Amino acid sequence: MIVLAIYAGLFSGAFFLAKVIRAALGKATDYTSLKTVTFGDESAVTADRVASIISVIAVFLVWGAFTGSKLVPIHMPGPFMGNTSFTYTSTGPSGDTADAIVDVLVHKAGEDVSAPEVGASTDFAQNDSATVAAWRSVLIRAQANDGDDASITAIEGKAITPGKTVKVPNGEVTMTGKGSLNFSPNPGWQMEPIWLPAPEAVAARFFEIATDGYQNVSLFSHIGWSLWRVIAGFVLGSLVGIPLGYAMGLSGWARGWFDPIVEFMRPVPPLALIPLVIIWFGIGEQGKIVLLFLAALWVMIIAARAGVSGVNITKVQAAYSLGASKWQILRHVVVPNSLPEIFTGARVAMGVCWGTVVAAELVAAEKGIGKMIVTASKFQSTDIVLMGIIVIGLIGFGIDILMRKAENWLVPWKGRS
Repeated sequence: MIVLAIYAGLFSGAFFLAKVIRAALGKATDYTSLKTVTFGDESAVTADRVASIISVIAVFLVWGAFTGSKLVPIHMPGPFMGNTSFTYTSTGPSGDTADAIVDVLVHKAGEDVSAPEVGASTDFAQNDSATVAAWRSVLIRAQANDGDDASITAIEGKAITPGKTVKVPNGEVTMTGKGSLNFSPNPGWQMEPIWLPAPEAVAARFFEIATDGYQNVSLFSHIGWSLWRVIAGFVLGSLVGIPLGYAMGLSGWARGWFDPIVEFMRPVPPLALIPLVIIWFGIGEQGKIVLLFLAALWVMIIAARAGVSGVNITKVQAAYSLGASKWQILRHVVVPNSLPEIFTGARVAMGVCWGTVVAAELVAAEKGIGKMIVTASKFQSTDIVLMGIIVIGLIGFGIDILMRKAENWLVPWKGRS
């Protein structure tokens, strides 16, 4: 919630700052800015590149701030590290009480440190000390030092019972069911590297794997195999899905025949099909490509069907009035006017395929970016997992940009009547 609030604040602040700067520089005079109606008019809304750049910077700043990155100037409060102490009250069997102090040294994970020296005690309650790594907790058996019949009844003057937690300086103490004290230092707002590493750690891991590979396979070999599987599955899904979508959009019989199958399979996630794909096609490359083919197939069918159904009927009637045949109408009216919808579906299908490749490479794959991510997750190598996710996102984004460029070149009439 804190991250979302900060991100929302950055969004609002950047929006108003950009608006003020542009107002100071002068009003825009391009054609789009002169439009008075924007709702429902796609050509009136274009991506603000300044907003895109600021968005990427904002994500990087939030990421760095919550991981203590050296690349950003502002950091969220980190975990407490250093010496701290708290007082506990021990009650003897006769009801007499005594106080003792527990000194704790909180250090970085992996450091070899010694526990603080224990001060001299003045009563039957014995002082104690312990060490604990940041973001961790340590069990302190203080009651064992005070005698078998003594029990801890208060922390920092506050009554405590098994299961209860009491705030202490720089942390909190929870009493276990057996009367021991579990001390947890303040974790701060920063994420532990095992959960979210800093950007420079991920970048360093990228260059390391790009140079030395991962599990005897180069990074580019991992990427190449994943890219090959995604493209093969997408192309096969398009070759089958687009003609089938056209048939469903042009023929009532074809639509009635295939519609139950398409609408039944469309909500089924590709992950649910993995066991069946293994049984039918084995654990080789064929099974992985079939899974990606099924991931793209239903999206392309629906996109082609929607493209055909969305053709303006007045264009068809105009072509008929000019003496066009059904084949000419299909070639010169239906296909050109359905291409924008098909390109949109292709972009969605490619995204679904990239999202499925990790699952596809779970099926006994030895190479692939998804296989690398899954293997790294077993060893809690979060930096490699995050690096693989970023690589998949960048490649998918690059492919989407190429598809947009191809759409602008092949379908220049998109958005026009």
